[in-house]
Amino acid sequence: MDTQQNQPSLQPQNHPKDWSWRFWPLVPLYPYGKRRTICREVVKNTIWTFDQIQGILYTIVPIRMTVVKLFSGGLLVYAPVAPTPECIRLVKELAAVHGDVKYIILPTSSGLEHKVFVGPFARYFTQAQVYVAPSQWSFPFNLPLTWLGFPKNRTHLLPVDSNQAPFASEFDYAVLDINLGRGSFVEVAMFHKNSHTLLVTDSVISVSEDPPAITQLDPYPLLFHARDNASEEIEDNATNRRKGWQRISLFAVYFSPSALEMTGFGQALRDAFKAPNRSIKAYFGWFPFRWKENWKQSFDALRGGGRLFVAPILQTLILPQAPMQVINWASQVASWDFNQIIPCHFDAPIAATPREFRQAFAFLEKKNERSENPPLPEVDCKFIQELEANLLKMGIATPPKEKV
Repeated sequence: MDTQQNQPSLQPQNHPKDWSWRFWPLVPLYPYGKRRTICREVVKNTIWTFDQIQGILYTIVPIRMTVVKLFSGGLLVYAPVAPTPECIRLVKELAAVHGDVKYIILPTSSGLEHKVFVGPFARYFTQAQVYVAPSQWSFPFNLPLTWLGFPKNRTHLLPVDSNQAPFASEFDYAVLDINLGRGSFVEVAMFHKNSHTLLVTDSVISVSEDPPAITQLDPYPLLFHARDNASEEIEDNATNRRKGWQRISLFAVYFSPSALEMTGFGQALRDAFKAPNRSIKAYFGWFPFRWKENWKQSFDALRGGGRLFVAPILQTLILPQAPMQVINWASQVASWDFNQIIPCHFDAPIAATPREFRQAFAFLEKKNERSENPPLPEVDCKFIQELEANLLKMGIATPPKEKV
C-alpha cells in the first residue's frame, strides 16, 4: 500500500520479538508463540484487515481481524487476532490518525481461536467497550469470561435488537444462535452501511487460487504440502507455493478429501477422528499422506471460480440442526445492500451480492435452485459424513432436522 505523510505504515516488521504471542499454550496451534501480522487497507481510510495464520500439521489458513473507522470518530474492531507487539503497533498507528478503539466485538460463542485473543487485546485499549455474542461457553470447562481475561466492567452482551447498540447508526447486525445441547453455535454478521461491507466469522468462505500474502511470509508450510513424498527436494517458486496452498485448502476444508491417501500415522489420525473411542496404533511417519493425481480437479471443484460457500463441517454437523433458523438469518442478512464480504478465514474481501450469500445456504432447502453454485462434491465430503455417522452412534451428535 502506498503510504502518505502522517498515515500509518501498515507494514509487517522483521523482528521476531515483535511477533511474540506468549499465551499460545491456551490454544496450541501453529505457529505457536510467533505470529506475524499483515494489515491491508480494504476501503480507503475506512476498513482494514489484519491477517495472521494458524493451523495444524502445517495446514495453515488465515485468521483475520477487521477494523472499521467510525463516522463519529474512533475505530470498531471485529474478531481480534493475537495482540502481538507488531499487531498492536499497527492498530495504534491507525488510532493515531482515525481515533481510539471504541468497540471490540467478539462475534462468536464457541470459537476459542477467536475468543482467546479478546481479553488480552482489550487490555491495550482501556477505553474500548467489549461486546460479545450471546450464549458464551467454553470447553472442557465452562469458565466465566472474566477468567478468560475479559475486562469485567467493560464487557457487555450484544443487545438482541441491533438498534439498541451504541454503533447502530453505522452498523446493522444479525445473530444466529443454534442450541447444540452441549453449547451453542453463534455467528454475528455485521453490515457496515457506509461501505456496503458485510463482516462474518465462519458462516461463509471463498478460497483463492494463489496463497494469501500472510502465508508467504514464511513459505515452509506451502512447500511442505507441495511435496509428493518425504525425500523430494522442492524448489521455492510461485508454482510450488500455489500447489502447496491449494492442497492445504483441500485439507483444511474437507479434513480428508478424496484426493488424499493417508498412510501410517496419518491413517491412524483419520480413523481416530472417525471413531474417537478407537486407540491409535501406528508409527510416526515422516510424511503421513499421499496425494492422488486428481487433487487439482478436487481443488478446482472446491474453489468453483471463487464462489461463496459454507464449509462442509457446518453444512453437515451444525447448520442442519436448525435449518429454518439458519434460512431466516441468511434471509435477514441478504436484505442488506452489501457488495463485498470479509470473513475471518481464507480469502477476503470477497466481491459478492446478497443473493449469492443467500444461495450459499440453499443446501438446507428441499427445493435447491443453486444451479449457478453447485454443491460441493459428495466424494470429498465423505469423511465428514462418516464422522457425523460415528458421532450419532456415540450419542455425541443429534440427527439433523428436516430440510425446509
